[in-house]
Amino acid sequence: MTSKDIAIKVENISKIYRIGLKEEMHDSFSSAIFDFIKSPIKNYRKYRSLYKFDDIKPDKDNNSGNNASDIIWAVKDVSFDVIKGEVLGIIGRNGAGKSTLLKILCKITDPTRGCAEIHGRVSSLLEVGTGFHPELTGRENVYLNGTMLGMKKYEVNSKFDEIIDFSGVEKFIDTPVKRYSSGMKVRLAFAVAAHLEPEILIIDEVLAVGDAAFQKKCLNKMRDVSQTGRTILFVSHNMMAVTRLCTRAILVEDGTILTDGLPPETVSTYLGYGLESKSEREWPDTKEAPGGEIARLRAVRVRSEDGRKVNSVNINEPVFVDIEYKVIKSGYRLLPNCQFYNEEDTHIFSTHNIDPMWHLRPRPAGQYKSSVRIPGNLLTTGTIKVSIGFETMEPTIYQCHVEEIVSFEVVESYKTNTARGDYKGNIAGAIRPLLEWSTRFDTNGDKY
Repeated sequence: MTSKDIAIKVENISKIYRIGLKEEMHDSFSSAIFDFIKSPIKNYRKYRSLYKFDDIKPDKDNNSGNNASDIIWAVKDVSFDVIKGEVLGIIGRNGAGKSTLLKILCKITDPTRGCAEIHGRVSSLLEVGTGFHPELTGRENVYLNGTMLGMKKYEVNSKFDEIIDFSGVEKFIDTPVKRYSSGMKVRLAFAVAAHLEPEILIIDEVLAVGDAAFQKKCLNKMRDVSQTGRTILFVSHNMMAVTRLCTRAILVEDGTILTDGLPPETVSTYLGYGLESKSEREWPDTKEAPGGEIARLRAVRVRSEDGRKVNSVNINEPVFVDIEYKVIKSGYRLLPNCQFYNEEDTHIFSTHNIDPMWHLRPRPAGQYKSSVRIPGNLLTTGTIKVSIGFETMEPTIYQCHVEEIVSFEVVESYKTNTARGDYKGNIAGAIRPLLEWSTRFDTNGDKY
């Protein structure tokens, strides 16, 4: 990779802000008078400290120190490169520093330390109505934004009809923007940003304002833009959109980069951050176990084919979920069931115990163990969460339903026989079955 291939280069960027501290209470009238006399000097120092960070010293390891009680690191020593044509997703919790990083790249705010190089014309959409003048009409704001991007009037003219058609605000295009709703502003702002052919498109989490149909329309447009070789930086809390749209993802936590890699792995790290995978749950005391008067749960375990309890399983290997339970009252047809969810809380599938030996038989009281086998090459990589339920049939009497009772990781080795084959890119989807393919070739060119 040469310097000509780089669209954005970020080197050790940091951004520090001062935060307010609680004022000291005066214990006497004289101390209050004395503080009042000192207030001009104190206020001047406080004002100066908003822009000077001389008191922030490197620590003993020569890292950026955090030795002042009234400062916060919004972004801390962040470095990364973005290749031209790459779609980079930036994810993280609220307050992690994502928006601050984008504002630095858009030159809305200056970094306290470090620098960023941007090679190409940038169009950004960071907040609702960004770049719009409220007193100007929608039409005038389209031309204003085009001018700010360095475009000629004839260039904006050539895209104007597409912009208005995409935004769906043609009825209000000659109305001042201050009278637009938040959704209308987002529609027009995104249409302008995406259609005026910037070389780099930076989008923060503003699409959440739009309705579901418009969000889908925007994601399709971003996919089209990326296929033309333009660079996209996309901040979103929609993990499915990040996984499907982006070619790479960065996880930001406490102002620093925690993970940088393929979107599925980065999203998996984000969704599992701070959580522990639990592949076994037990209730030794039946009275405290989930359930009702007919049946109670005793234990749930995730195991491999050879009987080992496992926290993770290879994508091409089967995995078993064992359910131990106690039937307290005889004479009921019991139906244990499992629901499987991925880390995005998408319901992958459900399965019920239709074992022919017990499915149609009333069960006598006693201890039971039911096992369900999930074949290899069905689930995709990531965290799989399992919920367990019990109910009786004819009559239907619900006994219990326990959400996310156990979980396990599906991992992948590129050397195994999976649906990936030798493809190294991102594979989206909630499942990844290994299906049979066949291809016929006719040398005469006849159609099949």
